[in-house]
Amino acid sequence: MESQLFPFADSMAGVVLDGRGVVVGWTPAAEDLLGHRAEDVCGRPVWGLLRDPDIRPAPPPDRDSGGSWYGEAVLRHASGSEQKVVFRVLPLSGDEKSDEGAERDARDEGAGATDSGKARCLVLCAAAAEVSHWRQDRALTRGLFRQDRVGLAVFDDRLRLMRTNIHFLPYTGVPPDLTGQALGGFLMPEDAAEIERNLGRVLETGRPLVRCEVLARTLDDPRGGVVMDLSAFGLQAPDGRVIGLTALFTDITELHRSRARLELLHRATAAVGGLLSVTGTGEELAAVLVPDLADTAVVEIAEAVFSGAEPAVGPDGRLLLRRTTATRDGLTVSGAVLAAREETTDPGAAAPPELTAPLRARGILLGHVTVRRAPHRGSYEAADLDLLREIAARASLALDNARSYTREHRAAVGLQRSLLPPSEAGNAAVTTAGAYLPADSSTGVGGDWFDVIPLSSARVALVAGDVVGHGLGASATMGRLRTAVRTLADLDLDPEELLVHLDDLVAELVVEDGEPEGAEWRPLAIGGTCVYAVYDAVSGRCAVASAGHPPPAVVDPDGRVTYVPVSPGPPLGVSGVPFEATEVELRPGSILALCTDGLLEEIGGDLDGGMAELARRLAGACAPDLPLREAVAEVVADLPAHELADDVTLLLARTRRVPAADTAVWSLEADPAAVAKVRELASGRLREWGLEELVFTTELVLSELVTNAIRYAGGPLQVRLILAECLTCEVSDPSATQPRMRRARLTDEGGRGLYLVAQLTTRWGSRYTRHGKTLWVEQDLPAGLADAPSPGRGRGRGRGRG
Repeated sequence: MESQLFPFADSMAGVVLDGRGVVVGWTPAAEDLLGHRAEDVCGRPVWGLLRDPDIRPAPPPDRDSGGSWYGEAVLRHASGSEQKVVFRVLPLSGDEKSDEGAERDARDEGAGATDSGKARCLVLCAAAAEVSHWRQDRALTRGLFRQDRVGLAVFDDRLRLMRTNIHFLPYTGVPPDLTGQALGGFLMPEDAAEIERNLGRVLETGRPLVRCEVLARTLDDPRGGVVMDLSAFGLQAPDGRVIGLTALFTDITELHRSRARLELLHRATAAVGGLLSVTGTGEELAAVLVPDLADTAVVEIAEAVFSGAEPAVGPDGRLLLRRTTATRDGLTVSGAVLAAREETTDPGAAAPPELTAPLRARGILLGHVTVRRAPHRGSYEAADLDLLREIAARASLALDNARSYTREHRAAVGLQRSLLPPSEAGNAAVTTAGAYLPADSSTGVGGDWFDVIPLSSARVALVAGDVVGHGLGASATMGRLRTAVRTLADLDLDPEELLVHLDDLVAELVVEDGEPEGAEWRPLAIGGTCVYAVYDAVSGRCAVASAGHPPPAVVDPDGRVTYVPVSPGPPLGVSGVPFEATEVELRPGSILALCTDGLLEEIGGDLDGGMAELARRLAGACAPDLPLREAVAEVVADLPAHELADDVTLLLARTRRVPAADTAVWSLEADPAAVAKVRELASGRLREWGLEELVFTTELVLSELVTNAIRYAGGPLQVRLILAECLTCEVSDPSATQPRMRRARLTDEGGRGLYLVAQLTTRWGSRYTRHGKTLWVEQDLPAGLADAPSPGRGRGRGRGRG
């Protein structure tokens, strides 16, 4: 214990002992601490105050002879309770005996030993809890002055700086050491007066100052001062007298500048965001930049954008632009100019006199925006360039939206292509191939679609849909439905439940039927059909639900063709009628065929004839050794390239199966001991699979998931490992509450489990089951194993849904 053990004299008890350990002095503070009056203890051995008189504190062996020493003891209070104290023994001057001699005298007291009775030592003591609090206060004070995240400044009662933990005003020319100076000695008078007024109220009233923003400027400050967030509280002596205050300060200058930039960004977004006029967008953009960011703003837009075309740089590398200039005096629109630049301002350049940012959307250069500032306003900073780039990016979207109205055909074709999956694809559950033939060959767009959506745990969703109508409107609707299906599929819903949600969405959608220019636009209700199937490569089971759509066909490995006996629900948009799912088991190598009614009617005249003809064609085309792309081509080979009555879609999916040896399942009780057990089981199975590299991560992930399940869900639990294109770890529990990842604060003791899991794995998620929920995570396999072919695994792995 340091020499400053008891800096608080008011609450410190004092006891004077003679050489025999007899109390000869007893202070009022000692009476307050232990409840004994002086007349009751003086003249008696001090050992009688100990809880156990036979166990007497002794000085440490390394103590200097005659020096002070300290210790702890448990004393008896006059009320009968016990009081733990921390004490310090101070030899009194003029005493010849050592402390060891005093101890012998005290031990020999009962044997009739005599002593001169001279006062030998002074014992200072205080309640142990009070000493502990003082140590904590002292440690807190040291810690505050050692950190540099928040500035601390201690002022005396005359508001002179006595101490700071960091530089009070860095980058302003003010020296770091300002001890003893008043604020008026280095700040501008008006700033010093304002700060002193705020701090003076703390000295006068004793009430803390909370979050006051003040400006601090010096004559030599090249940045024009700093804005500080200031708080303060008073410092009091033990007698309650105010002896000064402590101020907490943070430089928020950049925050103030950031607020101004953010406000300008919002104004610029509002000015150009609602416009569909290229000319109006350019004029509003130039006007909004003056005067906050510039004294002069120049917006140059490619001439081709005004006519709805995509701008193209000429053979000479120059682009024809139309210029709009805004100054403090007003707005000027000039004619076309030629420009050859596409560069942007280098933020590293010293004191740029102007800033330039491109107007670019979807990778297409639409123009430039340039701002200039008068010399007296100072140079631009990197943050100003970032702001200009962000404004330019948002203005570019507005410009591109205006231009895109004349480019609907090209945009629709690009949309159609982007909405269909690759013609061939493969994952751990299936390999697929598909074909899409639009009825409107002139535009190349339509309302039919198919999709292959990888799901968790070696499962895949296969989708085929048909939207009412043809052409651009049907394609736009199809895009909305496909996006909705992928979003709902990401929630791992059962097929019948997914169709219910999709049906609700379609019932709310309306599409506008385009008439010749000048005619009225009339809203039409939309509708369509959809079939949704989920295949599980571990169990070999496939669940199918249909919303008014033809059922999928199944081609067995031996060539036999059947249709899934699905109960078709009503088409999408009818609402109010539930859907039913049918589950079948598919042998490895089976081919699942999904199509739209356009194909069936084209090859068979009606649905019944089309289904029979499709079964015949599939039986002949789907040989086990024939690639699926060739089978697809053979099924649709005789369809006309033009003049189709309806869009035609066909998706073939050949099923795979994860071998039983590549899965592991364990049932656990909700017992904390199960965490260690599952780690041991999982690590053993991973080593059997040759996945030693994933043992540590898997143990950590399973520990977090199982621990959370035990703590929040209860049992029984099931843990499953699946080795396919990746390693999947599942933990199933009976709770229907979905986990939520949150960002824990530094002081939180928990809340980092799912965040840690997300960082260590490729992707993770959860899905509801009939008995609760399943939390799953996926990890990429080591390169050698991921590339090795296996009966249950494909070659390589694509990144799935996040």
